[in-house]
Amino acid sequence: MGNLLGFYQVDQSTVAIKEGFGKYEEVLEPGCHFLPWCFGKQIAGTLSLRVQQLDVRCETKTKDNVFVTVVASIQYRALADKAGDAYYKLSNTRAQIQAYVFDVIRASVPKLGLDATFEQKNDIAKAVEDELEKAMSHYGYEIVQTLIVDIEPDEHVKRAMNEINAAARMRVAASEKAEAEKILQIKRAEGDAESKYLAGMGIARQRQAIVDGLRDSVLAFSSNVPGTSAKDVMDMVLITQYFDTMKEIGASSKASSVFIPHGPGAVKDIASQIREGLLQAQST
Repeated sequence: MGNLLGFYQVDQSTVAIKEGFGKYEEVLEPGCHFLPWCFGKQIAGTLSLRVQQLDVRCETKTKDNVFVTVVASIQYRALADKAGDAYYKLSNTRAQIQAYVFDVIRASVPKLGLDATFEQKNDIAKAVEDELEKAMSHYGYEIVQTLIVDIEPDEHVKRAMNEINAAARMRVAASEKAEAEKILQIKRAEGDAESKYLAGMGIARQRQAIVDGLRDSVLAFSSNVPGTSAKDVMDMVLITQYFDTMKEIGASSKASSVFIPHGPGAVKDIASQIREGLLQAQST
């Protein structure tokens, strides 16, 4: 009904292209407009001013001969003050943008290795945006944002990269494990050495205490029993310790059979051996 009466409504974020007898006249802003169709006035078409997005998948090859698929996301919109150029100069805007993206990506990525491609994707996006901005501004379009959203190497290449990364991590883990075992062995050796050192000091103090006790016993017995020499008292003390040792061996639950020489001569030899051992311990 509105078209029959010569009225035409333009929606928000949209502009309309007005023609008179097939010739471009002006751009109509959002709102209601009078178009006397009887005088050859008509709407050639509408153009959206909203930001649009185009995802472009481009397959190319890196400097180290690895084929990758680069996915670029282009956000663009038509400019209201250049709506005439945007409507008349391009018949397929998306195809034009895609062609420029292909051209820039296939010129930039082959100069970079695979790792550098991942690291410098922002530089690639900036190169695409600069080229599109320069080219599309002549056609009444503005490039809002250009993003490299994904870089997909071949499946075999990704598997190889994962294996290399896994091997590197296993090598680091093995090195750390070996270093930990080394530290444990060093600490264990230090603890064992300290334990043996303290045990040796304890044994030395024990022997010294035995020697001191025997000496005090011999001196006290000699002073209280006239006519006895220190040697006689020492022999008696050693023989007493000999019989105490035999008693402990016989009373032990773990002892089975113990064969030792026994008799007056054997006791004398044992006393002589014990005395010599104690004298050597005292001298050290």
